[in-house]
Amino acid sequence: MTLPRTVSESRPWGLLLAAVCLVAVNMRMTITGVGPLLEQIAADQGVSPAALGGLASVPLLVWGLVSPLAHALSVRLGLERAVTWSLVALAAGTVWRSLPGGTLNLWLGTAFIGAALAVGNVLLPAVIRRDFGSRIPLVMGVYTALLGGLGAVSAGLVVPISHIDAGSGELGWPVALLATGAFVPVALLVWILATRGSGRSAALAVPAPAGPDSPGGPGEPGEPARRGERTGRIGRRIWRDPVAWAVALYMGLQSTIFYMIATWLAPIETSTGRSPVEAGVDVMLYQLVSILGSLILPVLYRGRLRRWLAAIIPVVIGGSFACVVLLPGAALPWIMLGGLGSGASLSISLMFMAIRAREQEAASALSGMAQSVGYLIAATGPAAFGWLHDLSGDWIAPLALLLAVSLAQLVVGLAVGRERFVFDRLR
Repeated sequence: MTLPRTVSESRPWGLLLAAVCLVAVNMRMTITGVGPLLEQIAADQGVSPAALGGLASVPLLVWGLVSPLAHALSVRLGLERAVTWSLVALAAGTVWRSLPGGTLNLWLGTAFIGAALAVGNVLLPAVIRRDFGSRIPLVMGVYTALLGGLGAVSAGLVVPISHIDAGSGELGWPVALLATGAFVPVALLVWILATRGSGRSAALAVPAPAGPDSPGGPGEPGEPARRGERTGRIGRRIWRDPVAWAVALYMGLQSTIFYMIATWLAPIETSTGRSPVEAGVDVMLYQLVSILGSLILPVLYRGRLRRWLAAIIPVVIGGSFACVVLLPGAALPWIMLGGLGSGASLSISLMFMAIRAREQEAASALSGMAQSVGYLIAATGPAAFGWLHDLSGDWIAPLALLLAVSLAQLVVGLAVGRERFVFDRLR
C-alpha cells in the first residue's frame, strides 16, 4: 500500500515529531507509577492495599467511556487545540491526585488523568495519519516505543523518589506521583510551538474523497459548517462499519493479552520460586523490551508480510507466554520474546487506526471507537485471569484463557490485515 502524502509533507516536520514524542512520553508515565506505590499509599491512608486495588483499573474504564467523545471534541475545538487542552487537563489531574485530603483526591485525580489521556490516546494517531504521510509506520513505531518504555521507567523510579530524604523526612508517595507529570509542561510548550498556525486550515486543506460523506468541496460557501456536519456523521457511522469493528476488536484483544500478562507475570514468577524483586525486574524487562518490538515493526511491515503480520504477532506472544508458564526454569528468553511481540502488537494496533482511514476525520473517529471498545474489553482480562486461577488453583486454566484470546486475535488479524478502509462500502 502506498500511503498518501499530506499537507505536512511540504513543510518541516521535525518539530512536530518532537512534539508527538513528548506527548507520547506522558501517555503512560502518570498511570504506571501507581502500582508500585500502592502499599505506601494504603499505609498512609489507613486502608488495606486491596481497598486500592481497583485504582489501576480506573484509567482503563475511563478510557473506554471517554474515548468516543474525543472525536467530537476535536471537531468542536480542532485537533491541535483538543490535544492542547488534554495536556492542560493531564497536568491538573496530576496535581489533583497528589493533594492532601484523603483518598477522594487520589481517586478523582486518577479519573481526571484517565479522561485527559483518553483524548490524547485517540487524537495522536489521527495527527500522525494527517501529518506524516508515508512516514506513518516509522512515527507510529517511535510513538508506541515511548508509550511502553517511559511507562516502565516511571514504574521503576517512583519508589526510589518516594524514599528520597528531604531533611524533615522522606518525600513520600504524593511527590513521587507528582514527579510522573514532570514532562507535561515541556510537552505542552513544544506542542503549542509545533502546531502554531497549523490548526483548522491544515485540516481543511486535505481534500475528502467524493461520496455520501463529503458534501460540497473546499472553498465553497458554508464549507466549514458542512464539514462539521460531515465529521459528526462520520462519528456516528463509524460504529456501523465492519472494518472499524475489526480494528476495534484487534485493539481490544491485544490490550487484553497485555494487561493479563503485565498484571499476573510477577505472581506467576514468584509461585515458581523467583523472589518478588526478581519477578518485578522481569516485568520491567518485559515492558522495556517492548520498545524494540515497536521500533522493528516498520522494518517488518513491508512486502508480503504486511498482509500476515497482524496474525503472526499473537502466535509469538501466546507461544512465549505458554513457555513461561510450562517451562519456568528457562522463562527469561520467553519473557524477552513476548515483550518484543507485545510492543509490535500495540504498535500495529495503533497504526491500523491511522492507515485504515483515508482521511484525518475518519482516522479520529476510528481511533475513538477502537480505543473505547478495546479498553472496555481489556478491563475484563486481568480479573478473568485471576478468577480462573482462584478457581483452578494453578496457572493452566488462565493460560488456556490467554491462548484462546491469542487465537481470537489471530483470526481478527487475518481480517484487519487486508488492505481495506473504513467507509469504502459507502463510496
